[in-house]
Amino acid sequence: MLTHAPRALYIHIPFCTNKCHYCDFNSFVLKGQPVDAYLDALEHEMRLTVEAMPPVVIDTVFVGGGTPTVLTPPQMERFLASVRRHFPLAADVEFTMEANPGTTDSDKLAAMYAGGVNRISFGVQSFNNDLLAGIGRIHNIDDVYRSIDNAKKAGFTNLSIDLMFGLPKQTVELLTDSVDKALQLGLTHYSLYSLKVEENTLFHKLYERNELPLPTEEEELAMFMVVMNKLKEAGYRHYEISNFAIPGLESRHNSTYWRNEPYYGLGAGAHGYARGERHLNIKGVQPFIDAALARLPRLETTPISEAEAMEDFMMVGLRLLEGVRGAAFEAQFPSHTMEGVFGGILERLVREGLLETTPERGYRLTERGIPLGNEVFGAFVGVLPATAE
Repeated sequence: MLTHAPRALYIHIPFCTNKCHYCDFNSFVLKGQPVDAYLDALEHEMRLTVEAMPPVVIDTVFVGGGTPTVLTPPQMERFLASVRRHFPLAADVEFTMEANPGTTDSDKLAAMYAGGVNRISFGVQSFNNDLLAGIGRIHNIDDVYRSIDNAKKAGFTNLSIDLMFGLPKQTVELLTDSVDKALQLGLTHYSLYSLKVEENTLFHKLYERNELPLPTEEEELAMFMVVMNKLKEAGYRHYEISNFAIPGLESRHNSTYWRNEPYYGLGAGAHGYARGERHLNIKGVQPFIDAALARLPRLETTPISEAEAMEDFMMVGLRLLEGVRGAAFEAQFPSHTMEGVFGGILERLVREGLLETTPERGYRLTERGIPLGNEVFGAFVGVLPATAE
């Protein structure tokens, strides 16, 4: 397994203007929250983190949430300065921040740009106001256009938006309209996610009561296929199951996860992975603050066996449309080959037409396998004994 210090950094800002109906992320409504105390604690965690595992260079930073852009401009300046103070950022660092439309005025964007952010991912979800209201979003279509325009005026050129499908009362026609409107913006990157009804959400309660009018599985598949084809026809590279980009502007940070490479994870409820261990931070805001001011604020730390790491490599790596390469597998697991560990599974998936071999001694999803990706990924879960070395 890889033992070098991470070159990717994830930081969690857990505050939101409101809680969306489908959201099970570690997030808290902003009103009344001790934001400045949280930023103090977060900087202390940064200090403790680099002491425990000194970074060499950071190639990618991703600030997620929550909604990081609920920070005021002074808070944003302070937060971004703390990142630069503790982590050595590469000259060509990809520095992404998530944002919700309507939370990025010109002053906020100026603070982000001056602080080193060079990529923004907007949680748009839909270009239909009725659907937005139905999922608990508080922005509207006008906010989307205004936010994108403000970002471009502030100097941002690398912009991404998230869209969702499988929403209550959504049809193929409504999704197609949203994708058409999204493409008219001419952005560098688009992400397309299906709705997952998670526990501890309003949608889960409605689902349990049979009060959530979701599309059928067939309609969801039709939505995915229509959007995939539209984005590819528009010149975007389908590089990961849910992600499309202008060639060369794929998300470098998220590719860290898909290649099963290490990353720092800071903030309340953040996950990290380094030196054969995964960790999860304390989730509550005040408990995180109290812990982080005294020590690394871990809720749990889990050693990852080589067997589990190999399963993870296959499961996340096959999300990439370029697939997994034999050389990359052997670089992480020098005493193994993919065929030696997973030969039977790979042969079956190739025989079933879900995977195909690549010239790099690797495997990737076929056209048939792309919409059946979860079936492929699941084939590698829990198949090796935990003690396999």
